[in-house]
Amino acid sequence: MSEEHIPELETALAGVAAALADPSRIRMLCALMDGRARTATELSIAADISASTASAHLTKLVTGKLIICIPQGRHRYYQLAGLNVAEFIEKMMNLTGIPVTAAIRKSSAPVHLRQARTCYDHLAGETAVAVYDAMQEKGWITADGTALTASGESALITLGLPPAHTVKRVFCCGCLDWSERRFHLGGYLGAALFTHCEQQGWLTRTPGYREVTITGKGKKQFRQWLGIQIL
Repeated sequence: MSEEHIPELETALAGVAAALADPSRIRMLCALMDGRARTATELSIAADISASTASAHLTKLVTGKLIICIPQGRHRYYQLAGLNVAEFIEKMMNLTGIPVTAAIRKSSAPVHLRQARTCYDHLAGETAVAVYDAMQEKGWITADGTALTASGESALITLGLPPAHTVKRVFCCGCLDWSERRFHLGGYLGAALFTHCEQQGWLTRTPGYREVTITGKGKKQFRQWLGIQIL
């Protein structure tokens, strides 16, 4: 094995190790292990530290490339930087030989709104997050959720929803769901899919409210189309 040193790699590894070298930051990382995004306030509660202290710790975790910051309106959410980070933390947990339970706050959103609701002109909630995840797993949208793949375009045409290639707004994007703290489909594609589902009788809106009900027909279609089970 070569004894040649790579200063950049060594410095980067030291930076990751330094980001991990604090119990409070470890508690924050554990609280993010379920894949959801959380605010600095929520993470400060999970780590049992003050908001100002949490801010400094989050800066170190972002600098160490272990988490990312997601601006959403007036709020800023934090999430693990990727599946590789989650796997790395899990392996470190296994090395200790001690069972670890992440400090996770459950959403306070009403159950009926958590399942399905509107987010501007597209679908949000548990169902929307499941749709987004399934579309990514099938390779219909890119990993970052910013583009439709060839197989995705074919699937939507089969569904009866030819995608428009020339639109003034963002074509598609991952929109952070406020109750699930994970992404659902936004942009033109999210709105077009929501309209299509409504026209096909897969879902109905509650007039004057954000609540959306997935119909029996919709549950069957989501199961057949994407393999999603909606109770």
